[in-house]
Amino acid sequence: MFEKFPLIPEQASTYAAHYDLLWWAQIAFTVGMSVLVAAIILFLLLRYRRRSEDETGAAIHGSTMLEIAWTAVPFGIAVMLLVWSVTLFLNYARPPEDALNISVVGKQWMWKLQHPNGRREINELHIPAGQPVRLTLATEDVIHSFFVPAFRVKQDVVPGRYTTLWFEATKIGEYHLFCAEYCGTSHSSMRGRVVVMDPLEYQNWLAGADPEESPVAAGERHFEQYGCKTCHQSDDLQRGPSLTGVVGSTVQLLSGETVTVDDDYLRESILNPRAKIVDGYKDLMPAFRGLVSEESLLQLIAYIKSLSPKEKSVTES
Repeated sequence: MFEKFPLIPEQASTYAAHYDLLWWAQIAFTVGMSVLVAAIILFLLLRYRRRSEDETGAAIHGSTMLEIAWTAVPFGIAVMLLVWSVTLFLNYARPPEDALNISVVGKQWMWKLQHPNGRREINELHIPAGQPVRLTLATEDVIHSFFVPAFRVKQDVVPGRYTTLWFEATKIGEYHLFCAEYCGTSHSSMRGRVVVMDPLEYQNWLAGADPEESPVAAGERHFEQYGCKTCHQSDDLQRGPSLTGVVGSTVQLLSGETVTVDDDYLRESILNPRAKIVDGYKDLMPAFRGLVSEESLLQLIAYIKSLSPKEKSVTES
């Protein structure tokens, strides 16, 4: 409907139509209330204006029902919009289990992306139509923001932590990709494109390049390179917690607290292992801050996630 209107990009994801409907509802409410208030003010100015110098206005007696009405009606509409917004947010807060996982690293001034089979891209993202895509985003330097207007999705990429974003493209084509957060002198050049392909063509595109090392394989290589296996091997000689099936479990710390093992916990444990020491183990692990890049961290975490699961207990030591 609005494809030819330059200020409104076309809708190219499952999220876009829901977002636009909420946006137009908020615009309608805001404009409607503004016009109504302006019309009432104009009416009162004309109806009750002073017509002569000796004219005295009549006493005005308030109406409790009128006061309640003009307070309750806008409040009710505002609450409805709030519930609508929160519901929409929660529905898209968690990606589906079958989502295609792609890692994204922002760096002045480019986007570096890697697919599950290892294929890499810079400032381009090829994805299949009709399949949920989950992005795990990190930054090597300053804050960035991954923004695809046609999908109506935008996610800040914050230093020191991981953020996630998911969407499902509905239309085959090419769409703009921007950094929506000022990140330095060449911020305006940090842009790219998202190429939405037919699922079969996407598989052919993935297979068309020379074989590359997958994130899991690269993570296993880093695991050996940095000597992680020396302490985290699953045998009687291990000096650190076993990592087999640890992702998603709850571990007890030396401080008595418990934490859930997720991407951010693993990242912190690699860069600053003293921050959260698992109960039953000593402070032996060296810090890898400044030694491991964000790409390598994502690969290490992908490898840890791939380790065969074991039976998880509420508290692991």
